[in-house]
Amino acid sequence: MRAFVLVLLPCVLLAGCITAPPNNPSNLCSIFREKGGWYDDARDAQQRWGAPIPVQMSIIYQESQFKGDAAPPRNKLFWVIPWTRISSAYGYSQALDSTWGAYKDDAGHPFADRDDFGDAADFVGWYVDQSHRILGISKADAYSQYLAYYLGQGGYRQGLYRSKPWLRRTASRVASRSNTYDAQLSSCRAELERGGHWWWPF
Repeated sequence: MRAFVLVLLPCVLLAGCITAPPNNPSNLCSIFREKGGWYDDARDAQQRWGAPIPVQMSIIYQESQFKGDAAPPRNKLFWVIPWTRISSAYGYSQALDSTWGAYKDDAGHPFADRDDFGDAADFVGWYVDQSHRILGISKADAYSQYLAYYLGQGGYRQGLYRSKPWLRRTASRVASRSNTYDAQLSSCRAELERGGHWWWPF
């Protein structure tokens, strides 16, 4: 029994490290007030990659609803038994294993974790920058950036979204949310900047 508890304890502790989603994901100011450090993480990604904070946050919302351990559903063995996942997507950004590996190599971030919000924000910033470099998509164009994020740069270049009206509708929602987040952020950015640097003596 004692051995079982010793084996189980690290799993419980690890599960406890996953941060719960924000209570009001539709309001960016509320998100950043609730989740200490998230604003600094998103701002750092913006400064490093040039991806606007509202674009980052709208993509993350669409992909995971800010759930750090989000994962796609499992296939069913014999239509009943949960089996393998339908893809390797995981975490806040729903990045695939292969894409996450490319990010870690290219960004020089070998210990990045998909269930860490700061790492996920940096990944999204990196991907937005890649789509800008490869496809010429403006980093502020949340609609086209999401299409490239979902399809990959190759799929976007091939125009695969043209035959997927549901995906274009989703990208429109991402763009609309990004615009809303941008307006909200403009009303609280000064407050967040002051709050993020409370430890300075002046």
